[in-house]
Amino acid sequence: MGDEPEQQDEKSGMATATRRGVLMLGAIGASAVITIRPALAETAGSVLNCKIPVPDSAHASQYIAPDGSIVAAGTQGAYPPAPRPLTGQEVRTAMQGGPSPSGLSPDQSRAYINYIRRLQQGQSGFTCYASLQSPRG
Repeated sequence: MGDEPEQQDEKSGMATATRRGVLMLGAIGASAVITIRPALAETAGSVLNCKIPVPDSAHASQYIAPDGSIVAAGTQGAYPPAPRPLTGQEVRTAMQGGPSPSGLSPDQSRAYINYIRRLQQGQSGFTCYASLQSPRG
């Protein structure tokens, strides 16, 4: 009988230690959420402010055809390079059917968005475009 209370103490001691460990893990998890959420918000903000040159600097003197391909300057029906890089927010809005970026006609905007959709890894603006495609939670 003298051993029985000790065993209960050991068991309750283990239960207390286990509960304490779970509570500590919970506290760590909560602080991780508090730390990560602002970082995600900051990342989302930077994604919307990233810039996509149309076309990239390697093709700066060329025009953009309505299908988004790069064509020779002066090609009929094609558009000159964008007067400035487009921001992630402008691209996202235009891709969702919103208004064209300031200073661009709807047709010109569509051609530029088609160009952006064709971007490949290694081209200027690809990382910005790819980050716009990432799901947000």
